[in-house]
Amino acid sequence: MRIFHSLVAIALSTTIGLASAADGMIAVKSPHGAKATMDRLEDIVKKRGLNVFARIDHAAGATKMGKTLRPTEVLIFGNPQGGTPFMECAQSVGIDLPLKALVWEDAAAQVWIGYNDPAYLAQRHGAAQCPVVENLGKALEGIASAAIAN
Repeated sequence: MRIFHSLVAIALSTTIGLASAADGMIAVKSPHGAKATMDRLEDIVKKRGLNVFARIDHAAGATKMGKTLRPTEVLIFGNPQGGTPFMECAQSVGIDLPLKALVWEDAAAQVWIGYNDPAYLAQRHGAAQCPVVENLGKALEGIASAAIAN
């Protein structure tokens, strides 16, 4: 019976993971606090030569209106070298550019980095065969991995 419960748990976690991927957002756990994770993320983005256009603190915004929100920040970043070739495949992808990454703390105090999967964006805009998608995906994965490294 234990084996059955373990198999059910594995199947459920796999299904949940697929459901999360299906919405077009990739999320990875961070071993660091929310502010440290976002600071690391911003530093890595800058070191890789990308422009940081904005860092938006949603929790600070909530505080201004008398509400509380667990740490939640968005980093908006990119450069024309990556975005332009993507928009050459489908100009409408410009609505999803520049790139964004969200750092948040969930109800269990787990910190996450989430970002839009470029393959999902390409599919959304009818450019599934766009040659830059794979490299953008690898770049985002590398940035997120570097931000959560110990």
